[in-house]
Amino acid sequence: MFAADLASRGLGIELLDAGPGTAVLRMTVTADMVNGHGTAHGGYLFLLADSAFACACNSHGPVTVAAGADIDFVAPAHEGDLLTATARERTRFGRSGICDVTVRRGDQVIAEFRGRSRELRGQRQTHSAPTEAGR
Repeated sequence: MFAADLASRGLGIELLDAGPGTAVLRMTVTADMVNGHGTAHGGYLFLLADSAFACACNSHGPVTVAAGADIDFVAPAHEGDLLTATARERTRFGRSGICDVTVRRGDQVIAEFRGRSRELRGQRQTHSAPTEAGR
C-alpha cells in the first residue's frame, strides 16, 4: 500500500518497518513544512502519523480506511528535525480497529495520535509491500 502512496512518499516519508498491526515511518521536517511560528505545521505531523496508522491497519490484507482520528501535539518540531512515527494496533473488533501512533524526535515525544479504522467489505490490497529497493 505504501508503494502506491504518492502523497506520503512525495513528502519524503520513508517506511522503515512494518508487520502485522505495526509500522514505523520517518520524515525530515523541511522548510516548506514550517508555519508562521517557525515550527512544523501540525498538518504535516498529522499526515506522518496518519500514514503510519494506514500502514499498520492495512497490514492484515483487507482494504482499511480511517473512520476518524485525533492528535495531541505535545512539543514543537522544527526545520531539520528527523521525526519517527511508530504505529501499533491496539485492538480489532469486527471490521473496526483502534491504532495508536507516537511521533518522536529522538527520544522526545512530539505528538500522540489515535486512529479508528474500518475495513471495507470485499476489498483486498492490490499492491504488495515495497522491497528494500522499492523504498
